[in-house]
Amino acid sequence: MEFGRNTITDEVLSRLQNTGNPRLKQIMTSLIRHLHDFAREVELTEAEWFEGIKFLTDTGRITNDRRQEFVLLSDTLGLSMLVIAQNNRKPERCTEAAVFGPFYVEGAPEYALGEDIANGAMGEPCYVNARVMGLQGEPVAGALVDVWQADEAGFYDSQYADNEQMRARGRLHTDAKGRLHFRTILPVAYPIPSDGPVGRMLSATGRHPWRPAHIHFMIEAPGYEKLVTHVFRDADQYLCSDTVFGVRSSLIAHFQQHQAGETTPAATQSDVPFYTLDFDFVLNPSSNAQ
Repeated sequence: MEFGRNTITDEVLSRLQNTGNPRLKQIMTSLIRHLHDFAREVELTEAEWFEGIKFLTDTGRITNDRRQEFVLLSDTLGLSMLVIAQNNRKPERCTEAAVFGPFYVEGAPEYALGEDIANGAMGEPCYVNARVMGLQGEPVAGALVDVWQADEAGFYDSQYADNEQMRARGRLHTDAKGRLHFRTILPVAYPIPSDGPVGRMLSATGRHPWRPAHIHFMIEAPGYEKLVTHVFRDADQYLCSDTVFGVRSSLIAHFQQHQAGETTPAATQSDVPFYTLDFDFVLNPSSNAQ
């Protein structure tokens, strides 16, 4: 049987009829239909098709334990934030979700409240004071909070080949009143890795690779939905053009600059100027807790 430009799609779809998993069948059917429609719409040439295969092959080859190029690709195409938006419909008062990103690392060190999670990472001192609460304003005690960020050079610890210890990342628990405080470093804007296929794609389409300054937070507590989000530094020049489309206005906060002196809430002395961030996180009750 011969399959032409306008008949092959139906034949391919017909061969999915024995798919046992209904959700897999739905996804594969839609994927094939859209891919075929895309190829017809743009009149895809064989040379272009081979270039696409090469691009995906290169993306796989550069991906390793330290670098997830496929996550970068998904992020820069806006697909990550689209999926997040579809799966994180919450009441208005809840803190909005943002991209997970490729730089989270399992097994970050545990810190007590007030400790320095920078752990030697270079940057200006920044003291974070936060609260974790529920929709009704109730404090969420004992919430597990993962924090990670880039240093003042714009690199995460996992990007350094000679990294021997985790820096600018850690895990803490909120106190009985849902409070959280720790010392870290001031976040700065940084470019995503652009020396691979994703970087070439950005360059070819006239886009920059920069992300606005931010700190990552992942918060988990019994009875509440997990929250993966960022807090962005206000006045950053890339807030309106984040290369991964992760900025939400509700996640932009002011990092207040202070002269050397007493810090809060630890009431310690800083010999150099420092910054403070105050932010409230509001979690959504999980469905089985409502």
